[in-house]
Amino acid sequence: MEIAITQVSYAYKGCKELFNNVSFSIKSGQIICILGPNGIGKTTLLNCIANLTLPSQGHIVIDGHDMKRMLPQEVAKAIGFVPQIIEASFDYEVLEYVVTGCAPRLGTFERPKEQHYLVAKNALAQMGISHLSHKAYTEISGGERQQVSIARALAQQPKVILMDEPTAHLDYGNQIKVLKIIKRMAAERYGVVLTTHNPDQALLLKGKVAAFNKKGEFSFGDYKEVLNETFLRSIYGIDLHLCDIEELDRIACVAPKL
Repeated sequence: MEIAITQVSYAYKGCKELFNNVSFSIKSGQIICILGPNGIGKTTLLNCIANLTLPSQGHIVIDGHDMKRMLPQEVAKAIGFVPQIIEASFDYEVLEYVVTGCAPRLGTFERPKEQHYLVAKNALAQMGISHLSHKAYTEISGGERQQVSIARALAQQPKVILMDEPTAHLDYGNQIKVLKIIKRMAAERYGVVLTTHNPDQALLLKGKVAAFNKKGEFSFGDYKEVLNETFLRSIYGIDLHLCDIEELDRIACVAPKL
């Protein structure tokens, strides 16, 4: 499975381009973190890849098929999307909410059958949250809701899952839990692309990085190649340092004392 993003640009109507000439590819088993300052276009780029927003220029190709020529249902079979904020319109039980992820594989007006509920139950089990199945989606915690939303994307049975700031509204413990889930998903051959404001998450995940600096210039590559101190300062405009922590076998991004 490969999604090729080639020379993609986006501009709001009558406005200056938000970003331009963005090119990279997403492959099965790969983790890609999209980094950049506020307002640079991270979420918009993710929306373009998810087929929710049409790029101004460029092409997005899924296994050789131009997304512009694909039906939305065909795209949804390949790409799952977990938005940053999920507002439940109805007071669904968690299982009923997760089974809606099977919609791309249902016919018009077809209702979910036993096999679709089995897929949803398996997705909840993968996330370790089967105990939430019969709770109301509106009554579970923010951390649980985020995990349920990922389970819904898994029930969609895509090859690639896009996540818009999946840890933004979580406490620190749940942030780490979601990052561990992302690592496990990649090990299970899902391609995972997430936006984040935290460069340390990209260092923890040890995948690829797609990053915009303050000027909107785009870089893509292995996290060790892209995330050097000079580049991090160009993104965030502050003095940041990379520290090699031997005891933890990892590199951390830290700010100097205040």
